[in-house]
Amino acid sequence: MSPWIPDSPPTFADYVAVLPGPFPVLPVLAAVLAVAYLAGAIRLWRLGRRWPVWRMVSFLLGCVLLAGTTGLGVEAYGYALLSVFMFQQLTLMMAIPPLLVLGSPGTLLLRATPHRGVGQGLLRAAHAGLRSRAARWVLSPWLALPIYLAAFYGLYLAGLADRILATIEGHVALEVAFLVAGVLFTIPVLSSDPLPMRLSHGGRAIDVFAEAALHAFFGVFLMMATTMLVTQFVAPTEALGLDPLEDQRLAGGLAWSYGEAPTLLMLVYVMHRWFREDTARAAAEDRYADVHGTSELNAYNAYLESLRKKDA
Repeated sequence: MSPWIPDSPPTFADYVAVLPGPFPVLPVLAAVLAVAYLAGAIRLWRLGRRWPVWRMVSFLLGCVLLAGTTGLGVEAYGYALLSVFMFQQLTLMMAIPPLLVLGSPGTLLLRATPHRGVGQGLLRAAHAGLRSRAARWVLSPWLALPIYLAAFYGLYLAGLADRILATIEGHVALEVAFLVAGVLFTIPVLSSDPLPMRLSHGGRAIDVFAEAALHAFFGVFLMMATTMLVTQFVAPTEALGLDPLEDQRLAGGLAWSYGEAPTLLMLVYVMHRWFREDTARAAAEDRYADVHGTSELNAYNAYLESLRKKDA
């Protein structure tokens, strides 16, 4: 057992405390992302260009949540309890990515990056990425959904979790993979940034429904399991004086309940955007028809005019 894994049952204060652990890869990444985002937003404001404050708040909140989930005491207990590790996985895949994506970091990058020097090369790379087939493939739901399947069913039911979680590097690598998988799934659903491909609103809703069903069914499966799916957590959990099977059932309950909340909010947001854009499109078409008419209206008017001439 690693020396920083706690030896007493956790309390809420333990979860939010700063405890010793391995090198904080994701907290450092969160700090870098937050500083870069703030620098871009401040540059736009200094140039007299607007940038929505709510987008900045959303992105920074995602960075704070990322740093807290992988840098506070919850990270130390994530090495000992499957329920805590499941909480981290759900947060990294379903709660943090929407906050980051709604911050529109891609649009901020394109607007705030200088058009000379290093910035010019960065912009060229960004535009090349938007036009590449690789980016279109990476952001396709045909990739995101299999990754989601692998992150739950493949990882736990195929016995991969025991092999990967046996090392500290494997544990951290899984956390990074969870975050990447969540971002890849969320970008086509919520992003307002320029993208190499864009799903229809119906496609986005179907994606969200499919994702919700995936981890909800997985949560029920965990709650009903009578044997441990990840034996790597058995000894650390027993060392804390807790029952590993009960902790696994708690992990399943989190996947079934806590995992549904971000998904429901994403679905509400998608449906709201769908309704708003359809309403705006219908209003624009009505305004155009009032000024220029439509083919059906013009044909009807021509028909009435022909009848009038016959009567005359």
